[in-house]
Amino acid sequence: MITVTEATATAGALKRLSDEGVSIWLDDLSRGRIESGNLAELVATRHVVGVTTNPSIFQAAIGSGAGYEEQLSDLATRGVTVDEAVRMMTTADVRAAADVLRPAHDATAGRDGRVSIEVDPRLAHHTAATIAEAKQLAWLVDRPNVMIKIPATKAGLPAITEVIGLGISVNVTLIFSLERYREVMDAYLAGLEKAAKNGLDLSTIHSVASFFVSRVDSEIDKRLTVLGTEQALALKGRAALANARLAYQAYEEVFGGGRWTSLGGARANKQRPLWASTGVKDPSYKDTLYVDDLVAPGTVNTMPEATLNATADHGEITGDTVTGGYAQARADLAAVEALGISYDEVVRQLEDEGVAKFEAAWQELLDAVTKSLNSKGVDAE
Repeated sequence: MITVTEATATAGALKRLSDEGVSIWLDDLSRGRIESGNLAELVATRHVVGVTTNPSIFQAAIGSGAGYEEQLSDLATRGVTVDEAVRMMTTADVRAAADVLRPAHDATAGRDGRVSIEVDPRLAHHTAATIAEAKQLAWLVDRPNVMIKIPATKAGLPAITEVIGLGISVNVTLIFSLERYREVMDAYLAGLEKAAKNGLDLSTIHSVASFFVSRVDSEIDKRLTVLGTEQALALKGRAALANARLAYQAYEEVFGGGRWTSLGGARANKQRPLWASTGVKDPSYKDTLYVDDLVAPGTVNTMPEATLNATADHGEITGDTVTGGYAQARADLAAVEALGISYDEVVRQLEDEGVAKFEAAWQELLDAVTKSLNSKGVDAE
């Protein structure tokens, strides 16, 4: 447990980050974290005002069955399918986390205090099924501070518009490219316009766009290492920050433009950029790289607990580290391209891999739950 004294000593960087307009969300959730009071503690002492989940997080939390035994036994007794069992467990955790975060939601008029849950990753390329799943998840969680995560695939874009148009708040996930990010913002604006036509109160609809960071460096750094030249090696660790900074520039352009003006006048909320995948993969980089160097107002940084603790311990929050770096960001990406590394190829690969990784994690979760249900003498098929 974090003592009050420790919290006071270590939360300085997190407070500075929050004061700079960056909302701190935790990229993790488990029943143990909720029931032990740890999540409430992080809210109270670490400036955490939101939670994100994904199939990999739930696979890690539920896969072992620890903390879920009683519910698994009840579900097995009812003879539910494995898909239903997984959704009952994940939505129960998200509902409980949403209750913990509800004060932050109310204090920020819905801006923060959000808990995200993702549609079945196997539906990433199916628009109609994604829409149906999003509606079902919103109904199952039944909390005003839930956000439904929809992947930014081509099929996901019209789903985003439709779900926003229904008044359901959305966390758009797996964004890697600047072109796709602009399509995501366009889908959000189209959804708001649809919601307005449906007579909905736009002020109640919120969205974030999860722009993935570290995976960009992981892939481009790997290619730079293969090239091995002094010029190539000097570019390592720069592409992800450049990509994210140019995404923020795009955000400023879109939400400072004419199309937004009328929606903003109708009390709509901007779709905030969310920095995802902010845990550093390369141990030679500072472990707070994707926090310290991505500070900009109106953003969200969702961190694994290790990154949250590192930031509290030795984060260097020195003000806005994004908006003054657009020219250098463009130069860095251009330099990578000049070496023969295709930006378009990299981001397309990362999107495909992102969907595949979540599908694999979801299948592992289904397999683990199937085993648990069957061990209790019930056929989970």
